[in-house]
Amino acid sequence: MATRRHVLAGLIASAMSRPSWADAGSPAFLSAARLPSGAFALFGLTEAGATVFTIPLPARGHAAAAHPTRAEAVAFARRPGTYALVIACASGTLRARLTPPEGRQFNGHGAYSADGAVLYTSEVVAESSAGIVGLWDTAGWHRLGEFSSGGVGPHELRRLPGSEVLVVANGGIQTDPQDRSQLNLETMRSNLSYLSPDGALLEQAELPEELRQNSIRHLALAGDGTVAFAMQWEGDPAEPVPLLGLHRRGEALRLCPPREEDLFAMRGYAGSIARSGGLIALTSPRGGVVQLFTAEGAPVAGHARPDACGVAPVAGGFVVTDGGGAVTRLTREGFAPLARAAAAWDNHLVRI
Repeated sequence: MATRRHVLAGLIASAMSRPSWADAGSPAFLSAARLPSGAFALFGLTEAGATVFTIPLPARGHAAAAHPTRAEAVAFARRPGTYALVIACASGTLRARLTPPEGRQFNGHGAYSADGAVLYTSEVVAESSAGIVGLWDTAGWHRLGEFSSGGVGPHELRRLPGSEVLVVANGGIQTDPQDRSQLNLETMRSNLSYLSPDGALLEQAELPEELRQNSIRHLALAGDGTVAFAMQWEGDPAEPVPLLGLHRRGEALRLCPPREEDLFAMRGYAGSIARSGGLIALTSPRGGVVQLFTAEGAPVAGHARPDACGVAPVAGGFVVTDGGGAVTRLTREGFAPLARAAAAWDNHLVRI
């Protein structure tokens, strides 16, 4: 009969035998991409933009979630998606394929609990776009349950630093489950929802009525709990509106307009967002520009980069990926080349 000491020793040995990110080549980032053949893959990249691994995907990817300790990633399909692949990145093997319950769709993003035991997934009820957060056990990869996201059309969700509180970007848009056409632009309303791990709505922040057609999509978090959020404007394109906002629990939303000369540069579309030190980067593949702001939301600069969307922090600045295969470094002064791959990088560059 196994003693308690033997059981503990077995658990420790099992944990130690699990490949770490070092075993996977110590990638700094994950990104989905389209290959020249038309196939799709998940890449692991170094801070210098070098490819560490390439793992095939069955269809176009969007974002990924990196396990906090083991070399494991979940690659999410572009919304509305029906796959989320759990990949052992050191070996390139598929650990599990997650499928949402009938009548549901994944919405491109997910986040792990602090200990990596639970994966939270952004989902919608296909027919109504009602938001759902799915909960998955990461040991056996079975579904634990679900709860409301607090709104319609959730996209990115993140765990606040140092806590298990989730913040969800509910974009507010009801979409056709087949062709993604937008069905409720006249009545849409997006929000930031803060949820406990059991689904209790702790706080919710909405934009003012005149900006209700600004869809909150993507998030970047500071250690003090400040949430920077990127938006996509679904209103009159001739009306420039801020695409960056800041929020901290218990406070009012703050909107952060760009410089006067940059009001139309992003063409109403922010594709991704990241924080690095005292800067926030906001990308727009539609406008071919990346705008920089201070951590307090004051505009700093706008730098042109065709089809730039993926962005992630590094010391002293950011790494940016674009649809032409380039990986570049961005600082206040502008871009510097790092690497180029035979791939069209997709929307997000995820820091491990």
